[in-house]
Amino acid sequence: MVMFGRLSHFLTCLIFISGTSIALFSSAGSVDEAVKNCNSCHGDGGVSSHPDVPTIGGYSAYYLAETLALYQGKERPCPEITYPEGSKKGQKTTMCQESQGFSEDDFEAIAAYYEEKDFVPAKQETKADLAAKGEKLHQAKCEKCHEDGGSSPDDDAGMLAGQWMPYLKLQFDDYLSGKRAMPEKMEPKMKELSAEDVEALLNYYGSLQ
Repeated sequence: MVMFGRLSHFLTCLIFISGTSIALFSSAGSVDEAVKNCNSCHGDGGVSSHPDVPTIGGYSAYYLAETLALYQGKERPCPEITYPEGSKKGQKTTMCQESQGFSEDDFEAIAAYYEEKDFVPAKQETKADLAAKGEKLHQAKCEKCHEDGGSSPDDDAGMLAGQWMPYLKLQFDDYLSGKRAMPEKMEPKMKELSAEDVEALLNYYGSLQ
């Protein structure tokens, strides 16, 4: 199941601090300002401490760049979010808004920065019985595209293992409601899931450390 495939997925604000590529931010202000802005959402190195904001450090560069391009083109849902930290704390924005003004090269540079970071699993409570059921569901429906429990960046499909469960739940909801387009191979498998199946998968991914 391509949960967060090549043509999908989530971010809210992004950090870029690679000194060798500063020139790429021709329309995004100074690198320092970009860091401050993006730290407010995804945390240092892309490690989020907010359950509705994904951790993005360790994602593949291809996936991140494609995701940013989708947001810029308003090709995936852009719900309004509130800056949780920083100088803009309390202000409203959307990822579609945050991705404007960047070039393709900018996206690639941002993505390359995050690819070099480690993915840090979120510490969260899970239910062992549901996680066990979720593991079986993942093996049956998802493992082909999300290897190693959804922990491999080489899949170019985001990271499921250790991701914040509330964030993943929002993505499931968007897929199942039709707000977010699914890859052709993913759609029939998603539509087979019951509400309990979804909870089981969320608990499985959340349990992986």
